[in-house]
Amino acid sequence: MPKITILSIALCAFVLAAVIPVMEISDSHLFNPEWPRHARLHEAWQLLENAAISIFALILVWKRIAPRLGILLGLILSTSFLIAWVSSPFFGGSMAHSDGTEFVIGGISVVPAGVAVIAGLLLLGWRALSRHDDGG
Repeated sequence: MPKITILSIALCAFVLAAVIPVMEISDSHLFNPEWPRHARLHEAWQLLENAAISIFALILVWKRIAPRLGILLGLILSTSFLIAWVSSPFFGGSMAHSDGTEFVIGGISVVPAGVAVIAGLLLLGWRALSRHDDGG
């Protein structure tokens, strides 16, 4: 199993099952009193669902059960966020918190940039897996 394949899905799972929940189980998201209760329910669902799917994807790759499916699940999770981010002007979405703050470094929104890096690493993991399977 190529190391990039394992590392890419491990990074994806770590971000979705640990980093993002730590960031979003706060007053800015899950416990935000300005959010409707229904939106907070969807937030909890999304956090649990993304964590569970990403951990499952990691197991599929790590245990060599179905590594391509694991990478594909990671790509679905990461690219669906990127599609939502790009299309956010159509539904009034934003990376800015309720207080107007946004996690930006050097004029670049950190979360979409980080997710794009993860998606790119997953694609490299897929490619490495394909070459490994082909004997190359």
